[in-house]
Amino acid sequence: MRLQVLSDLHLETESFDPAPAPGAEALVLAGDVDSTWAGLERFAGWPVPVIYVAGNHEFDGRDVEQVWAALRARCRTLGITMLERQSLVLTGADGRRIRFVATIRWSDFDLFGEARRDRVMRAARYFVDVMRSTRHGALFDAAAVREESLACRRWLKDELARPAEGAWDATVAITHYGPSLRSADPRYGGQPGTASFCNADDDLLPLADLWIHGHLHCRHDYRVEHPGGGSTRVVSNARGHTHKGETDGYDGAFMVEV
Repeated sequence: MRLQVLSDLHLETESFDPAPAPGAEALVLAGDVDSTWAGLERFAGWPVPVIYVAGNHEFDGRDVEQVWAALRARCRTLGITMLERQSLVLTGADGRRIRFVATIRWSDFDLFGEARRDRVMRAARYFVDVMRSTRHGALFDAAAVREESLACRRWLKDELARPAEGAWDATVAITHYGPSLRSADPRYGGQPGTASFCNADDDLLPLADLWIHGHLHCRHDYRVEHPGGGSTRVVSNARGHTHKGETDGYDGAFMVEV
């Protein structure tokens, strides 16, 4: 199955006109499409199925618990399939059945290990301030983000480990946050703030054939070989911000095959 991959379009401020990639069988939107949600309308009537995982900025200035139902309803009216701690199986033109396992997977701040967790959670306060989100009326602070993230992690681990039993031929994991330090933005590398963008989900990579993510405003396409055999391809086609030079050379028709 050929998948067009887009994320971090930030259409609330960016001028970008997404277009279907010729030959794509589905479109994966890996979050941060538009913090106002208005940009989602551009994907209504898309010629192939659209699979969407929310990004952190879709929660800007909102209560996290209230967003899920409202955003899901919004996507439903536009014909977009929004997945959060949910799986979906689609059949490609070649007859192969592809399972999509998806969750935003917030930061758990353990990217550099438990010993550095307090430090990276302090660094996360900057991103909390940018989001201005709440949960149950209280600030959606780093501790609350971690709590949500661990719930995502538990679901993701269990779902990825579920045996196929003939129901699918390959698995694609979709998260907004990066699954490994390998996905760090080279501009920032091992800085504490990187733990607000990537998780240490390396142990889950062998359970997926392809892992798609966004969040970091740089592109990635790498393969992780596993000691027991096999490998996982990790892909991000994040666009980012023009004024920071992040969109230079961006390919909105990028596709990956699984």
